[in-house]
Amino acid sequence: MLSEKTIAIIKSTVPVLEIHGEAITRRFYKLLFTNHPELLNVFNHANQLQGRQQAALANAVYAAAVHIDHLEAILPAVKQIAHKHRSLGIKPESYPIVGENLLAAIQDVLGDSATEEILQAWGEAYGVIAAAFIGVESDLYQESAQQTGGWSDYRAFLIDRKVQESDVITSFYLAPQDGKAIASFEPGQYVSVRMNIPGEPYTHIRQYSLSDAPGKPYYRISVKREDGQGTVPAGKLSVYLHEKMQEGDIVWLSAPAGDFTLKQNDERPVVLISGGVGLTPMISMLNTLVESECPRHITFIHAAQNGTVHAMKEHVDSLCKAYPMLSVHYCYEKPTSEDIESSTFAKEGYIDSAWLKTVIPTTDANFYFCGPQPFMKTVHHALRSMNVAASDAHYEFFGPAGSLED
Repeated sequence: MLSEKTIAIIKSTVPVLEIHGEAITRRFYKLLFTNHPELLNVFNHANQLQGRQQAALANAVYAAAVHIDHLEAILPAVKQIAHKHRSLGIKPESYPIVGENLLAAIQDVLGDSATEEILQAWGEAYGVIAAAFIGVESDLYQESAQQTGGWSDYRAFLIDRKVQESDVITSFYLAPQDGKAIASFEPGQYVSVRMNIPGEPYTHIRQYSLSDAPGKPYYRISVKREDGQGTVPAGKLSVYLHEKMQEGDIVWLSAPAGDFTLKQNDERPVVLISGGVGLTPMISMLNTLVESECPRHITFIHAAQNGTVHAMKEHVDSLCKAYPMLSVHYCYEKPTSEDIESSTFAKEGYIDSAWLKTVIPTTDANFYFCGPQPFMKTVHHALRSMNVAASDAHYEFFGPAGSLED
């Protein structure tokens, strides 16, 4: 429990963190990887290069400072990050290392403004926050290992099938090498894939949403090949999976994780909205609803550049024909001549609130959306303009969490 004095000191640093937060987290990661290069085996290097991880951490530190007197307000964010930590294999012994380097970064960036009193207060606060993470993650590790078919850390899986879904997305059907049962999962969850790529000095770990319904003897992930452009680097693991990994090869998986999950007991309609490869958790949710013969009305909305990169379209179209309670709507940014000729999409350009209002039958529903951040901002603002309750709007970022409010 933090003292009133410590809480007051932490709150006094909020304006400083608002200005210098990302400078502190940039310095933090530089110190962390210099002092502990082994942690480069865990962190996503592309997110580091793009500054996404630094921004996400800065936002988390700022939120912790703002809510330091009622940390229960950030518990949902703690749980979300804890799921990712469990899937990555983060253990309690990492927290003192992080704390030490975070305090050093605060001192380096703020200089004389980081008094001994401020550093001591942040040291105490970090201890409380770290304890919360460790506690939540301990429960998640235990739950993961003890469930039927579950395991701790990583487990070997064979690529049973490799199926090209579009010009940029390939599905990998992954079966356990030991032939034993695998853990079930909630539609919307993901697994971490760990690989050692020849010629790369560090292990690469990436999270990929499970793209089929639970209850199968395999997990399926559907991976977009990230070739990179401009200042955005190529995705080393996605490119390696596409180019080098073949049926029969081994990948290492964490047990399923994540709190972006379908509310299966809610009887109201469901609206699934995706952009690009953000459709992968939506397909898992859609397949689950259809396979369970759920009587709920489902609206499936997907945005893609055009038909050549639109994955799983035939599958969704076949479900639409067989399931009367499902309506499907596609939006293509730049449709090809073939798309136009075959009239396979409902809207040209970008998803916007005016169009969404015409295809969403009711706002008294559970909404799930996922895709690139600009897409998610558009959907977020559209749903808010339609007076969709915040508690009914569920979303997940691919990679570090960002903001949908700008």
